[in-house]
Amino acid sequence: MSAIRKKVVIMGAAGRDFHNFNVYYRDNNEYDVVAFTAQQIPNIAGRKYPSSLAGKKYPNGIPIYDESELPDIIKKYKVDEVVFAYSDVSFNYVMERASIALACGADYRLLSGEHTMLKSTKPVIAVCAVRTGCGKSQTSRKIASILKEMGKKVVVVRHPMPYGDLEKQVCQRFASIKDMHEQNCTIEEMEEYEPHISEGHVVYAGVDYEKILREAEKEADVILWDGGNNDLPFFKPDLHIVVTDPLRAGHENYYHPGATNLRMADVVIINKVDTAEPDDVEKVKASILSANPDAKIIEAESPVVVKGDVSQIKGKKILVVEDGPTLTHGEMNYGAAYVAAKEHGAGEIIDPRPYAVGSIKEVYQKYTHLENILPAMGYGKTQMKELKETIEKVPCDLVLVGTPIDLASHLKFSKPSLRITYYLKERTTPGLKDIVSQILEKKVKVKK
Repeated sequence: MSAIRKKVVIMGAAGRDFHNFNVYYRDNNEYDVVAFTAQQIPNIAGRKYPSSLAGKKYPNGIPIYDESELPDIIKKYKVDEVVFAYSDVSFNYVMERASIALACGADYRLLSGEHTMLKSTKPVIAVCAVRTGCGKSQTSRKIASILKEMGKKVVVVRHPMPYGDLEKQVCQRFASIKDMHEQNCTIEEMEEYEPHISEGHVVYAGVDYEKILREAEKEADVILWDGGNNDLPFFKPDLHIVVTDPLRAGHENYYHPGATNLRMADVVIINKVDTAEPDDVEKVKASILSANPDAKIIEAESPVVVKGDVSQIKGKKILVVEDGPTLTHGEMNYGAAYVAAKEHGAGEIIDPRPYAVGSIKEVYQKYTHLENILPAMGYGKTQMKELKETIEKVPCDLVLVGTPIDLASHLKFSKPSLRITYYLKERTTPGLKDIVSQILEKKVKVKK
């Protein structure tokens, strides 16, 4: 055992940071993790990573500070090393944080997948992306459906979103809508779990992904890693699928760790080719061929489907509600509901900003590119209440909801609404079904 342990701060957003700690630092006698910092997600700072999760080296747990306090934390704890551990941020952003750490006298580090990916006894298919909002969700659903048709029991493991009581969220299993309510899921969690559950698949998530993996293996033929943001997989994949977005052509080269995913991928999907400019599709294809020439490329569309009578949209005053993270740190200007409003002749798309309350107003102040759309932010009961209040205040005839869940049924707002969904439609061959079949056959042969 090293006589002097390096003092470490892990910069995170209640996900990758906890995972890196659990698999690399928790029982590593060369390091003492003195603090976490929090960014992107509200209400994480000011708490502790509990001792029950932190292990015997940390009987008092580990404090979580706001990231803005990093220089003071480095000074206070005499920190040797700062570890950056969250995702969907530009290269410039990552190096700005590096500059702060280095200027304060600490080293700066990023952990690779090889140091943090857990190995499974079951085949693992991972779905990741180069940015938030590329189309991971519909891709994951597509693959789950393919596996189900093949007679495989697929268990979905979702990238972490532990925004509540961490000790109660160590290893969560969701097999029904009731399970989500009983475990006090936020809108952000339900958006990711509900679509899988409604199609008959079990979903796991939580904090300790070693425990989660071992529980999932007990009931799965295949593990489907459903990635969050543009993070790397937590499990070592047998098939690594990465989704790109030509509506943000070029981002695949300059966002962390999406650019790493691009280079690690076995399959790269160029999504949204039906709505992107052909030149932008070609730019993304060129990026893929430059960074990862061995990857299989699939072109795909994300057709928008209106659930209900589309004639209600024409000529009406519409409030567009879209998936929150896709619009905020994902930097998209619009989503599926906005597309549906335009396609079906909305008379006016109402700007919701003058009607925003509480933390929703703060979202607009932080993400100034947002205009005629309302991000469905729901990182807790207070924010969910403020989202509902904002919707109720907007003077509109109809709400178009482009979130992965049925937001109207969960928030129970009084205005009439239509739900907008989307799915993955492959344009090129060989497609996902052929590729998945080949990988599973290969895995079986290796085991024999």
